[in-house]
Amino acid sequence: MVQSKTVKPGKPESRLAMVRRARKINRELAEVYPYAHPELDFENPFELLVATVLSAQTTDLRVNQTTPALFAKYPTPEDMAAAVPEELEEIIRPTGFFRNKAKSLIGLSIALRDDFGGEVPGRLKDLVTLPGVGRKTANVVLGNVFGVPGITVDTHFGRLSRRFGWTTDEDPVKVEATVAEIFPKSEWTMLSHRVVFHGRRICHARRPACGACPIAALCPSYGVGETDPEKAAKLLKYEKGGQPGQRLKPPADYPGEPARPAGTVTVEVSG
Repeated sequence: MVQSKTVKPGKPESRLAMVRRARKINRELAEVYPYAHPELDFENPFELLVATVLSAQTTDLRVNQTTPALFAKYPTPEDMAAAVPEELEEIIRPTGFFRNKAKSLIGLSIALRDDFGGEVPGRLKDLVTLPGVGRKTANVVLGNVFGVPGITVDTHFGRLSRRFGWTTDEDPVKVEATVAEIFPKSEWTMLSHRVVFHGRRICHARRPACGACPIAALCPSYGVGETDPEKAAKLLKYEKGGQPGQRLKPPADYPGEPARPAGTVTVEVSG
């Protein structure tokens, strides 16, 4: 049975101790997920921007299954700016909230065409002026195509930041600011990937796999999930659980199987 060795229940943790523990968690996650990466398929800044907007309230897998047809029809901001809303809505319908998302995509494409010469800007203050683009989406784009460090606070990152004792805030902007004070700026982008990977694979929202967690000894929330190693192992997802990942076109160093396109039927063969 894994037990928390660093944070003892009932004993207040100093700021210095928390920072040291947080940075050790980051180092441990870097060893567990050396292949951590954005789990949205994209080939250029515009595709990542659009895919990230579509990823709200759905899975990256669902987005990856939707964007091939989307980008085949609307490969540039100019193309998407001129889209017939109903036709765009029909393509992105599987991602949910498709009317609002279509409005955002057309709006941001018009802004890119008219205000930025058809190019995705590489500054936070410019990106957040685009319809449907907040700090989370902006930081995803900046960190992964422009090399500008940023902390991406999605539901996974926020949940784990609180479980790890890095913050008590619920507001994503406050979480971002608080966590940014703990880690060197150079670590922000990869920290985001590692924490999100861990949240998706092991530290789930409803049933964390505590008994299979490689950083359990550093986590003050150990025990909120399944602690039995065998039962916890059955909760692991994606490559940790021997299943396909979310990307149809994963990086070369990804250790698991690519995701399957929408509509693919898998036949289990025993033996």
